[in-house]
Amino acid sequence: MKDDKHGKGHKKKKHAEGAEAPLATPAEFQPLDAEEKETAFYSDGHPLDDVHYIEAKIILQGLRFTSVQSFFDFAKIVAKVAKRYGVDFDPMAGRGIRPQIREVLFLDTQDFKLYNNNFILRRRIVYEDGFPVGEPEIVFKFRHPDRDTAAALDVRPQIPGSYRIKFKEELLPLKGHIGGVRSLYSHNVEFPFRPRGVADPSAASTLVKVFPPLGSVLTSGRKHVSLVNRTAVEEVLQQLGNLDFGKGMLAPCNVSVWRTRGDQHQLVGEFSYQVRFLRRDELSTKALERSHEFFCALQTEAQDWVSLGTTKTGAVYRLKGNPPQSHE
Repeated sequence: MKDDKHGKGHKKKKHAEGAEAPLATPAEFQPLDAEEKETAFYSDGHPLDDVHYIEAKIILQGLRFTSVQSFFDFAKIVAKVAKRYGVDFDPMAGRGIRPQIREVLFLDTQDFKLYNNNFILRRRIVYEDGFPVGEPEIVFKFRHPDRDTAAALDVRPQIPGSYRIKFKEELLPLKGHIGGVRSLYSHNVEFPFRPRGVADPSAASTLVKVFPPLGSVLTSGRKHVSLVNRTAVEEVLQQLGNLDFGKGMLAPCNVSVWRTRGDQHQLVGEFSYQVRFLRRDELSTKALERSHEFFCALQTEAQDWVSLGTTKTGAVYRLKGNPPQSHE
């Protein structure tokens, strides 16, 4: 495959990179016109991927999490704000579920060439009772504040076997102050890590074969990727239950903390909830507005917990001073 297939998409909505965009409503996602339909394909004729998830995230201070009880302390704040804004919070859906433990490894060149070009490559594996379960999972994503730019990059891996595409609109607080919303678009692919028959899965030549968009990033001078900042992340994630914004807009929610393996340095926490849909125009405008109000109000109510201006990935990359990127 050639790289030119990854840059072709339908017409873009212009706004400055890194701009803090408001929560979108269904009216902003109208069907493509005839001209756009002609160009809304990758070079092999496959239609451009479309957004099928909205994931709202609030980054929290890692030091707030000292035990499992910390997760449920935050759940009390969620319940309080949900009640105030007419959102049905059902904690029963998360009751009795133990925290999930995952190891997350970020891979990049020594000068963070992937991350600094809006790419993220990570491997993660679930642990149960202290032991890994199943095969590790590879996650490759391209993240950008413009939806059409994110859609135009083809993340499909050149591998045998199955994979899963997840194209999300990620909602985050504003970078500078509490109580607002900005959007990032995360175009992801996930698949099991099966290195059988691969001589060196960390080699740039291997990665470019699997992920052709990296051809312009992993030049001949960069032969391998390695563990970012020599840091393995341990994620502890607790399911809290379900948020019901009405009109069928149901969102499972959870809270998690990321810490470094070994010294157990608490990096950041995160509260998140996610809605999946087949068509954006299926979502009720009123339910979206209620979600917006809840998201902003929760930041204010939990402001002593909130950490602005970063993401979980950004916290790992900044351990050794890498400056924040616009795609955060």
